Amino acid sequence: MNEPASIRRRDTDEEVVFRARGLTKVYRMGEVEVHALRGVDLDLYRGEFVVLLGPSGSGKSTLLNILGGLDAPTAGEVICAGRDLVRISERELTQFRRHYVGFVFQFYNLIPSLTARENVAVVTEISTSPMAPEEALEMVGLKERMDHFPAQLSGGEQQRVAIARAVAKRPQVLLCDEPTGALDSKTGIIVLEVLERVNRELGTTTAVITHNAGIAAMADRVIHFSDGRIGQVETNEQRVSPQELHW
Repeated sequence: MNEPASIRRRDTDEEVVFRARGLTKVYRMGEVEVHALRGVDLDLYRGEFVVLLGPSGSGKSTLLNILGGLDAPTAGEVICAGRDLVRISERELTQFRRHYVGFVFQFYNLIPSLTARENVAVVTEISTSPMAPEEALEMVGLKERMDHFPAQLSGGEQQRVAIARAVAKRPQVLLCDEPTGALDSKTGIIVLEVLERVNRELGTTTAVITHNAGIAAMADRVIHFSDGRIGQVETNEQRVSPQELHW
């Protein structure tokens, strides 16, 4: 029996970073049950860039939150670095989120009273082997803006600070939920260039949630979600650079 493309290894040398099997998530609101995930099987591999594509409510964000240890499934398992995230203690889960995973969301969640440098330092001060905040900000092209406060930065610059904050702790995985959703296309492409650079230079496994099909061409794999399930999975033989994207 053939494995689905969402879990089929493309190369025997590839290392599985996340192995999810049978993930189900049911939200109960009074007498109503909402099935956000319906038995999802998925592998993510070291160093790959994956786009999770689908309409709002299809289960993308629920899956990402479970992979990142922000939420727990109703059923199923998530194995990462030899640990089942569903069954480890809350303390272990906190350590996993702190050291292993970086998060980037649609809204930047910067602290308004801190400069860009200080916003990044909030993370680096509790990490085991972080980059210097200045190094992380230079990587996202904000060397000249690191002493500016969020209110002095554009939306795209604030999102790049958020990316610098996420990657400064040198995570193995970067999980991004609609990172360009609040940006115009020109600014969004700049942000995608930063994510592509992080993936390429640091080898960080990167998963990007979007409803924007135009982003799919820059991924190694595109995983389509619909009604809590994985539908079509596409593999791009050649990735397109962010500068070539249009939407």
